[in-house]
Amino acid sequence: MPNDPKLAAEEMRRLTEARRTSYDPWWFTFDGAELTPHEVVDLLADHLSEERIARLESVLDQRTMSLVLVVEGMVDSGNIAAMMRTAEGFGVQSFHTIDTARRYKHSRRTSQGAEKWLDRWRWTSPTECVVDLRRQGLRIVAAHVDESAAPLGSVDFSPPTALVVGNELEGVSEEMLTLADETVMIPINGFVQSFNVSVATALCLDAARRDRTASLGSHGDVDHETRSRLRAIWYQKSVPHARDIILRKLQDRSSV
Repeated sequence: MPNDPKLAAEEMRRLTEARRTSYDPWWFTFDGAELTPHEVVDLLADHLSEERIARLESVLDQRTMSLVLVVEGMVDSGNIAAMMRTAEGFGVQSFHTIDTARRYKHSRRTSQGAEKWLDRWRWTSPTECVVDLRRQGLRIVAAHVDESAAPLGSVDFSPPTALVVGNELEGVSEEMLTLADETVMIPINGFVQSFNVSVATALCLDAARRDRTASLGSHGDVDHETRSRLRAIWYQKSVPHARDIILRKLQDRSSV
């Protein structure tokens, strides 16, 4: 049922619960053996088609670690699914949620598996989240309509930025607004007061990508080390039973 609270909570947990991120050493540890990203790729390369490898490299070209999406007080699992799909489609790697709603609504929109490719982080308060974002050197830009909000087209997204969007009912919290470095608004030409949160997210990320491409020459910005790590992890996510294959090949090598 669409409004079943238990079903909604389970779906929200499935989408947002922090799993192994790309920083987790688990991806490179196999029965005590520590492998490099290059070694992982070498062991799995024969199990991927040339077309799949080319696709992975193309996505890596446009992946960004310095544009981060934060969703505060999420309520509707369908909107979260849509925003995950949008964020991943725009090359965003890190997706943060701040769980302050406690009660959720479930809808049937799908993420199309976008959560598989994202680094997901879940926080219990805006302050807790912002402390971590600032540790990473990110500035905080909140989507919110107020007198000081800059029109979306005028915002400089070239510095490392965490874009914060609020929930479907109340928007960004007062606590988050006091922590933000800047607020941004999407100009509206019609009678409605705001866009759906998933639509607003898409508009903001599109503007950010265009601004970053114009200012930096490219939206993608992963360095060589990060690219190698993501490649090795994505190979594992793309090959069925990847860990079993790696363990078997390691055993075969040790027995020679």
